[in-house]
Amino acid sequence: MDTSITEAIACLNRGGIIAYPTEAVYGLGCDPLSVEAVTRILQLKHRSIKKGFILIGASWEQLQSLVEPINPRALVQVLASWPGPMTWIFPASPEVPRWIRGDHTTVAIRVTDHPIAKRLCEGFGKPIISTSANVEGYPPLRDARMLHMTFGKAIDQIVEGPVGKSHRPTEMRDAVSGEVIRAG
Repeated sequence: MDTSITEAIACLNRGGIIAYPTEAVYGLGCDPLSVEAVTRILQLKHRSIKKGFILIGASWEQLQSLVEPINPRALVQVLASWPGPMTWIFPASPEVPRWIRGDHTTVAIRVTDHPIAKRLCEGFGKPIISTSANVEGYPPLRDARMLHMTFGKAIDQIVEGPVGKSHRPTEMRDAVSGEVIRAG
């Protein structure tokens, strides 16, 4: 495994914050169960806890326990879109903490197909937070140099690499209804 990915996984295990390339932009991530790390990301981004976060995983199996069961036909549609740049909003299971859900009863999840993000989730062994690397109200960052300039040492580990070709955030859909919540 790449040294920077190994170091980033160790950072996640210590409760640190990482930046890494995703399908469209650099993301900020941490262990979603570390309230301290999540709080640090909220402070870095000047983001309200009310919004909630997207969680990414390397596979459906990493994410499945976070959601309540849905209609099998709807689940087939979700699973057919992964891995890939599609985020689905599911009814959250009771184990999803408020700092992940925000003011919602749902949780946003994605099985990533970005090779670096996927390797991070595989090595960490569970989902990670995936929120765009930017201060609220500013455009998301797409290169490591701008990450360094914007956040400096506030990010514990930066995994450098190419972001995906998309210049828009991932599309978001409601897993129950299929309704588009955010166009991609």
